[in-house]
Amino acid sequence: MKYAVVIEQGDTSFGAYAPDLPGCIATAETREEVVKLIHEAIEFHIEGLKEDGQPISKASSRIEFIDVAA
Repeated sequence: MKYAVVIEQGDTSFGAYAPDLPGCIATAETREEVVKLIHEAIEFHIEGLKEDGQPISKASSRIEFIDVAA
């Protein structure tokens, strides 16, 4: 299953989260590292949901890039 992930660059680090999996986040010093960590976090999050007998959120978020005049 594919989940949309938002990656944000801060002053000194990167953060990532999966909108369809509340609470599933990762932070790292590089973009490459945060991508790896959010992948692991999603797998861990889903494992926890399964173990707790909770429903697994379907991937329903989509991204769209919108051009605007700035």
